[in-house]
Amino acid sequence: MRQIFLDTETTGLSPAQGHRIIEIAAVEVINRRATQNHFHVYLNPEREIDPGAQEVHGITLEFLQDKPHFVDVVDEFLDFVADAELVIHNAPFDVGFLNAELGRIDRAKIEKVSANIVDTLRMAKDMRPGQRNNLDALCRHFGINNSKRTLHGALLDAELLAEVYMAMTRGQESLMMELEETPSVMDDLSVTARSQALKIISADTDELAAHQVYLEGLSKAGACVWMK
Repeated sequence: MRQIFLDTETTGLSPAQGHRIIEIAAVEVINRRATQNHFHVYLNPEREIDPGAQEVHGITLEFLQDKPHFVDVVDEFLDFVADAELVIHNAPFDVGFLNAELGRIDRAKIEKVSANIVDTLRMAKDMRPGQRNNLDALCRHFGINNSKRTLHGALLDAELLAEVYMAMTRGQESLMMELEETPSVMDDLSVTARSQALKIISADTDELAAHQVYLEGLSKAGACVWMK
């Protein structure tokens, strides 16, 4: 299974208020193994960044002035996430911003491009009701080192999210591993049995005589196929 762990940073909290995406990070995992293949880009939002948002991610408008616009990278981004399962923490937030950006350039919504969207925040709330389930809290709960996360950065957060997701679904992984390994173990046993030479033990004279007497007794009761 191909999964993309995705995170964005934005100029503010709501695309309905005209806020834009300023960073996208997407990390590829195939069959629960990170591939080291990722998509990461900073974007020029063509608008101011809310002070509260800048305090969270530390990205300034000056830094973004020479960065590409969303329309310049959209094809590369969509090619990267196409047909994969998107795994996002608080998915409605990121999906809302992505669809707003896609809508501005008359492109299909992200749901039409990806195979599925998983919200790990909803998963965490189901697993840990009534507890804090932000990324930092989940890293602490699962013993994942997030010491480098002094500010929110999309690439680091996507990488941490992949680790958190693997920890959250580790029981499922163990079950799948057992199901996958059982046939191979049986195959190994059968190969071993076939490869061992069978020892042939012949009957001795007394055993052959006793067997003949037994067959003659059977033939008296009727036709005995073993006497032919």
